[in-house]
Amino acid sequence: MAAVTMRLPAVRAPLDSSAARGGEKHLVAPGDTITTDTGYMRGHGTYVEDDKLIASVAGVVERVNKLVCVRALKARYNGEIGDIVVGRITEVQQKRWKVETNSRLDSVLLLSSINLPGGELRRKSAEDELAMRDYLQEGDLISAEVQSIFSDGAVSLHTRSLKYGKLGQGVLVQVSPSLVKRQKTHFHDLPCGASVILGNNGFIWIYPTPEQKDDEAGGYTANLEPVPLSDREVISRLRNCIMALVTHKIMLFDTSILYCYEASLSHQIKDILKPEVTEEIVLEARQRLLDSEG
Repeated sequence: MAAVTMRLPAVRAPLDSSAARGGEKHLVAPGDTITTDTGYMRGHGTYVEDDKLIASVAGVVERVNKLVCVRALKARYNGEIGDIVVGRITEVQQKRWKVETNSRLDSVLLLSSINLPGGELRRKSAEDELAMRDYLQEGDLISAEVQSIFSDGAVSLHTRSLKYGKLGQGVLVQVSPSLVKRQKTHFHDLPCGASVILGNNGFIWIYPTPEQKDDEAGGYTANLEPVPLSDREVISRLRNCIMALVTHKIMLFDTSILYCYEASLSHQIKDILKPEVTEEIVLEARQRLLDSEG
C-alpha cells in the first residue's frame, strides 16, 4: 500500500518583498490613474479619459521618454522578431504547418522556412510538399525562431539553423512568458547533465544533453532511444525546481535554475514541491542571485 503524506495547516511567514529583483515597480490595476500630465503619449495597456492616462490592464508601468505603457503581469505571448520559441504542431496545411506557441493566434511555419534533412538549402518542390508529414506532423514539438510578424499579430517562424528543429526525448514545462528572462542565448547545457531551451513564449524544454551534435539530420531526426534513469532524475529535479521558481515569481534563466537545482540537492525530488521545501530552496537561490549581483 502506498504511503500517504498528511499535512496540517500551518502559518508560514511571507517572503520578504524587499528581496525582489529589479527594485520597486510601479504596479497598477485596471482603472488606476497613471498620470494627469497631458504631455505623455498613450501606449499599450492604457487609455485616455478626462485628460487622465488610465491603465486598462493590471501590470507594471513602463516609460520610454514620453511614451507610457503598461506591461501586463499575465498575458498571452506577443512575438518579437528574433525570439526563440518552443511550439507544438497542431495542423499540416498546404506548404505550411500551424504551430501552438502560447500566443493569441496560431503561429505559422512555412515549408520554405525550414532546412530539409541533410541541411539542404534549395527551392522546395512538389515532392517536398507531399512529404511534409515525414518531417513534422501533428503533436510534434519544435524549437524555432520568430522570423516576422503578420499584420494580425500572428507569428511566422523559421528553423533554418541546425540548432532548431524537431525535439525528441524530454519534458515540456509551460510557464508565463513574463517569467522568462531575455538573454543572448536561450539554449543552455547545464553542468548537471541536462539541457534546457527557455522559449520566450513560456514553453520550456528540458532534455538530456546530447553526447555529440548530429548536424547531418537537419534538425528533423529525433533521438528516441530510452533515457537512462539518472538522466530522468536530473530532468525531473530540474522540472520541479522550475515550478518552485514560478511559484515565487522568480525570473527564469540559466543561473537562477542552476542555483535552485543546487539548493534542492539535499531534498528528494518529490519533496521539492512541498510548500516549506519550495520556500527554503527558493530563498537560498534568491540569496545567491543577490550575492552574485552585488
